[in-house]
Amino acid sequence: MFLHSDPSPQASGPNPAVELVDVGPRDGLQSDAVILPTAAKLELIARLVDAGVRRVEVASFVNPKKVPQMADADAVFAGLPKDRGARYVGLVLNRKGFDRALAAGCSDILMATSATDEFGVRNQGASMQESLAAWDEIAPLAQANGARAEIVITVAFGCPFAGEVALQRVVDVAHRVAATNPNAIVLADTIGVAVPMQVHELFLRVRDVVPSHIPLRAHFHNTRNTGIANVQAALDAGVRSFDASVGGIGGCPFAPNAAGNVASEDLLYLLQRSGFRSEIDLGKMIATARWLGEVLQRPMPSMLSRAGNWPQ
Repeated sequence: MFLHSDPSPQASGPNPAVELVDVGPRDGLQSDAVILPTAAKLELIARLVDAGVRRVEVASFVNPKKVPQMADADAVFAGLPKDRGARYVGLVLNRKGFDRALAAGCSDILMATSATDEFGVRNQGASMQESLAAWDEIAPLAQANGARAEIVITVAFGCPFAGEVALQRVVDVAHRVAATNPNAIVLADTIGVAVPMQVHELFLRVRDVVPSHIPLRAHFHNTRNTGIANVQAALDAGVRSFDASVGGIGGCPFAPNAAGNVASEDLLYLLQRSGFRSEIDLGKMIATARWLGEVLQRPMPSMLSRAGNWPQ
């Protein structure tokens, strides 16, 4: 039984739809020791699209000296599969990154702000208020250029430098950014410290202050093995959009000991076995995770890449 229902039309009915945004090509690869060539990234993205993923986070427009894994963001956008029904997300941290993204043809902008100054300064060289001021400039520019403008609140459940983050602080930030009418607000457990009760309460409280037409999305890491449990808690709170990474790869180069994202195939298994609707082919996602493991020359963290689907 769900304790809170999402007001969007797609979330109603016996088989509610759930959106999965695969962030593997960006958040999954951004801190990996192996820097994939552009061609391999494009093959990964093409495999995800072929599996039915309709939104893929493919690159970040950040300083290549700090995140060399994303140095080819412009080339990635130039080579993306076109006319396949998919949308491609680019992460930006400031106006300079936004201008680069727009010039590269990115029509789905994801801007990051932090729930703490400590993480914001280390992650993007800006305090929370400074990044929010940048967002106030970027959001209308994106909308004026026909681009989607979404914002992610990082370390919403805990910060590696400031420690516990008060729920009300995150609620206040979400209320603040909702005034700019973003296409979505994402709450991110950047370092994987969230637990289900915390997730459930925070999403309900944020939903209370954010207009119903603005979707909420959840972004969980599985650092402490609570990722899938947190997905269920967010589902129970009415969330119908999730970030996940094929194979469960990922982390944050500015968050010590942050492990990978919730795996796309593990999340899909939970959703499909629970009766949620998705057009993504789980078998192809498992195959893509195994292919990625071969490319990176190591086993993937995801459970389904090892166990396979059930029933077969």
